[in-house]
Amino acid sequence: MRTSEGVFDCGDVTLQRGGTLKGARIVYKTFGTLNAARDNVIVYPTSYGAQHTDIEWLVRPEHALDPSRYFVVIPNMFTNGLSTSPSNYDGAFPDVTTCDNVLQQRRLMMEVFGVDRVRMVYGWSMGAQQAYHWAALFGESVERIVVNCGSARTAPHNFVFLEGIRTTLQAAATAEQGLRAMGRIYAGWALSQTFYRRELWRGLGFSDLEDFLVRSWEANFVRRDRRDLLAQLWTWQHSDISANDLFRGDLAMALAAIKARVLLMPSATDLYFQTDDNRLELPHLKDATLVEIPSVWGHRAGNPRDNPEDAAFLDTQVEALLAR
Repeated sequence: MRTSEGVFDCGDVTLQRGGTLKGARIVYKTFGTLNAARDNVIVYPTSYGAQHTDIEWLVRPEHALDPSRYFVVIPNMFTNGLSTSPSNYDGAFPDVTTCDNVLQQRRLMMEVFGVDRVRMVYGWSMGAQQAYHWAALFGESVERIVVNCGSARTAPHNFVFLEGIRTTLQAAATAEQGLRAMGRIYAGWALSQTFYRRELWRGLGFSDLEDFLVRSWEANFVRRDRRDLLAQLWTWQHSDISANDLFRGDLAMALAAIKARVLLMPSATDLYFQTDDNRLELPHLKDATLVEIPSVWGHRAGNPRDNPEDAAFLDTQVEALLAR
């Protein structure tokens, strides 16, 4: 599989909420080959706390994001520790919105690869929020999007969940204590009650529940910088495809403006990106299908690295969208 990594220098970026992100850079990785017509492009944005190495498992010939057919680009979000983030920034870090991210991702695609139109934007969680923004902001330049366990606007209950994470990180005596506590809170939200009732963590190689919490969830966040996670959390809380000069807060107008074919793919047991959010969005979309993942893996059903059954379900749905 052909891959390459690069850095796109965005320059000084004037931000949506005011201020400037100085010397902004997007770290990215590509998979496959851009064809002569430049019409085989899939953009695959990162999710909360994730870097491209965490999500690239899905870019394989055996999955729908097949690098033998498509040119897949993973742009790392601002604040994820690779692209411009508090941990690698000199001075006070400004507030960066999802809109700020996708505007610069669009520049990356046009200025580095000469790509004006993309076959699909595929996103899970915060990546799904970015996919929605791509479709709302760039019109016919986006043919398809997959909104996998995400929403057009962060819901109030989702915002409150994140408030718990934010205050935990800020109140902890040390950064490591905060990150470990964050992991334990997240473990109860990202997976369903049924997942724990059935002790499905045993199939992942953990000896008991405490082992799962320490080696999976605490370890997942301890490897990150607390400042980056707090900055990215702000981006998540304020994500809204209508919060811009185009739509002026009118979510129905923003949804109706989307020309892309949309696959809404929530998890039946997601505790914070709920299917009801997508059901409310669906009537406003011109060309959209809602297919619920029938899983007990909660939010993690949308990123089923260790769950072949859900991975096969995702592949089937995404392949059907790409065939349209």
